[in-house]
Amino acid sequence: MIKRFLEWIKLKEKLHGNASRPPLFKEGEIWWASVGENIGSEINGKSKLFSRPVLVFKKLSSNTFLGIPTSSQDRKGSWYVSITLHGKTSVVILSQVRVFDYKRLSNRIGRIDSTNMKKVKTGFRNLFLPK
Repeated sequence: MIKRFLEWIKLKEKLHGNASRPPLFKEGEIWWASVGENIGSEINGKSKLFSRPVLVFKKLSSNTFLGIPTSSQDRKGSWYVSITLHGKTSVVILSQVRVFDYKRLSNRIGRIDSTNMKKVKTGFRNLFLPK
């Protein structure tokens, strides 16, 4: 456990020092993002890049966006929304929404269609802005 935290700190320092120009990310796209090694019930990244697919939910600036991590594991509950990309089903984990900096992004996976994006927006509203 401690080893993963120390590995993440080293990578985080490297990511923070990245002076490259921000990639052109857009709402509805899914990117590999280094989400890190976190605590408690916060979602962790996988592999040595501590990454997982993240949906760009709302672009905030050329450097930051509101992102929602995804999972390939089928999960049920009001904080999960199923989406399809390239014929594969994933779930968007609404409860893990957070602000991401572009420096965490590595590769663009693809873009979900408007039907899937509407499902995510509806799920987000229902979870965070109930009537």
